[in-house]
Amino acid sequence: MSFRTLAIRAAKLNASARGSGPVECPVPWLVFMTDPRVGDPVAIVPRLPPGSAVILRHYDDRFRSDLALRLRDATQKRDIRLLVAADHDLAVACAADGVHLPEGLLRRALCPELVDWRRAGGLVTAAVHSHQALVMAGRFGVDAALVSPVFPTVSHPGSAVLGVLRFRALVQRSRVPVLALGGISVSTLPRLYGSGAWGVAAVSALA
Repeated sequence: MSFRTLAIRAAKLNASARGSGPVECPVPWLVFMTDPRVGDPVAIVPRLPPGSAVILRHYDDRFRSDLALRLRDATQKRDIRLLVAADHDLAVACAADGVHLPEGLLRRALCPELVDWRRAGGLVTAAVHSHQALVMAGRFGVDAALVSPVFPTVSHPGSAVLGVLRFRALVQRSRVPVLALGGISVSTLPRLYGSGAWGVAAVSALA
């Protein structure tokens, strides 16, 4: 199936970023971003390989807390990490492995609770859409940056995309591991080989 092929190719991308020797890094190389348009994310968890991650978005879902607990139960059974986007309190309440910061929250990333989260060993990732935001993410010391949109994506039709060359340039200048997001599929992922990207994040391609 296509999601299995995507996982295999993401692992190959990660192996290239690691180089010839082992690299100690807690960042997963494959991330599923939840989205209400692709159905129940808990049903997708069993498809993901151990060591990957799920980022809970579902920002406006009134049952988001319940979904977080269901995802926590499903991910723990498969050695998959769970991060909660834009909600430190919910991440703590469901015993998540980390938090994810939309780009708009990066300027507030030095708030005490997030500093405490990092000190406790939790993962902190951030969404970035420009070099300036990537620099900001590096200064804060996030564990990884999800850079987007790399390719055209159905979720933001008509939006400007980075393309392979600009994405590669951002990766090479980044102080933190970079995951590609936006239009990631079985056909587009191989175009990122050799870019230095740590891995990929996707929505529909993993659904």
